[in-house]
Amino acid sequence: MDVLAYLIPISLILGAIGLGAFFWTLRHRQYDDPDGDAQRILSDEWDDYPKP
Repeated sequence: MDVLAYLIPISLILGAIGLGAFFWTLRHRQYDDPDGDAQRILSDEWDDYPKP
């Protein structure tokens, strides 16, 4: 039972870090083009030589 005294705060801290990282990605517009990604994955064109 003493282990729970360590595991519960550690899990809460890790959860808060994960939630903070999620909100950081939202604030920096990482999820702006979900339709474009969906169309690119279905495209037959390969981008073997990306534009510089």
